[in-house]
Amino acid sequence: MNSDYHSGLSVGILGGGQLGRMFIQEALNFDVRVCILDPNLNAPCAAIAHEFIQGDITDFDAVYAFGKNKDVVTIEIEHVNVDALDKLAEEGIKVYPQPHIIRLIQDKGIQKEFYEANNIPTAPFRLIKNASELPANADFLPFMQKARTGGYDGKGVQAIKTEADFENSFPDGSLLEAFLDFDKELSVIVARNEKGEMMTYPIVELEFNPEANLVEFLFAPANVTKEIAEEASALAKTVIEKLGMVGILAVELFLTKDGKILVNEVAPRPHNSGHQTIEANYTSQYEQHLRSIINLPLGSTGVIKPSVMVNLLGEKGYIGKAKYEGIEEVISWQGVYPHIYGKENTKPFRKMGHVTVIADSLNEAKSLALNVKKTLKVIAE
Repeated sequence: MNSDYHSGLSVGILGGGQLGRMFIQEALNFDVRVCILDPNLNAPCAAIAHEFIQGDITDFDAVYAFGKNKDVVTIEIEHVNVDALDKLAEEGIKVYPQPHIIRLIQDKGIQKEFYEANNIPTAPFRLIKNASELPANADFLPFMQKARTGGYDGKGVQAIKTEADFENSFPDGSLLEAFLDFDKELSVIVARNEKGEMMTYPIVELEFNPEANLVEFLFAPANVTKEIAEEASALAKTVIEKLGMVGILAVELFLTKDGKILVNEVAPRPHNSGHQTIEANYTSQYEQHLRSIINLPLGSTGVIKPSVMVNLLGEKGYIGKAKYEGIEEVISWQGVYPHIYGKENTKPFRKMGHVTVIADSLNEAKSLALNVKKTLKVIAE
């Protein structure tokens, strides 16, 4: 296998948030130099990147200038200038995930059409050009309205239950997705290198904060049958293979009450549903992403111990310099691993970090994670 690995290899990442920060921490073990482009001088990656450049990741010139001397360019967020990535790829720079895949995933409507065209099971949907078309789709109620572009972390998604809700709908082009009677929200992370080697991580279960529509807890492995787990793994492999993608892909899924697995959406990068892999699996999702984009053999995704991941969200009522109340207590407990993202200021529901809890059984990990949730609070000084 001809990999692109060599000591001192340079990987450029568009975006300098917590995903890039955790990637850097793994890349150091391979002596890979990680360079970051981000508009925020105080981004989580700023203090630890080999090179940090302040710049707009949506600007053609900034992205092109940043990428042209890198061995590989990748992303930690999809909202980037794809035209510049196209030009870099044309000039021989390796860009993973490939630019056309980022372009497809930037638009939730095109993403859904891709699933439909490739017989990948997904919820029934309709596409509209603007809010004026909503009344003509009243027969589809109730549905979720999703902004086609720009949404993330629960933003750009809202429930439209009755015609009265049309008044507060998104004005621009959007995806209307049928309400599903689902039992669980699940995720499978799959990696693929240039050679086409693929590996999936064991399926995980997500529990959302109903107010912020953000993941609050993650349970690994998910409480599903062996058949469901195998079907989900095979589906994730189908998605990344149909895309022809190199890199790591989070495939978010719904398990319906009648036992069907449907693809919700995908993220072509490390993902919140894989944070626990740092402690709980033999190869973390960040190391796996690195291995895939520099064409190294993929690592074992086996589980070391069952785990629960708790997202640390800014507490309601607090805005300002972050303070982590209770951290001294929780780090005294065996099997508790905090990751603080280096964001100076907190605000309600902002992702400030996460804690992974590992134990001999999932029930033990859940019990300990609930204590972490009660004890560790992100407030302001």
